[in-house]
Amino acid sequence: MMDMERVYKTMRNTGAGNIAMGIVIASVGLTVGIISIVSGAVLLKRKSEIEF
Repeated sequence: MMDMERVYKTMRNTGAGNIAMGIVIASVGLTVGIISIVSGAVLLKRKSEIEF
């Protein structure tokens, strides 16, 4: 019976960790996406100023 409690606690902790990691990854991905869109819009806005 003790082994089943340990397994349950391990599964619970792993599940909680995965949920937390998923939230962090989703928020980082959203932030990077927004930054990419904004920087792309700035480049398009200033494309007439860019010379090679």
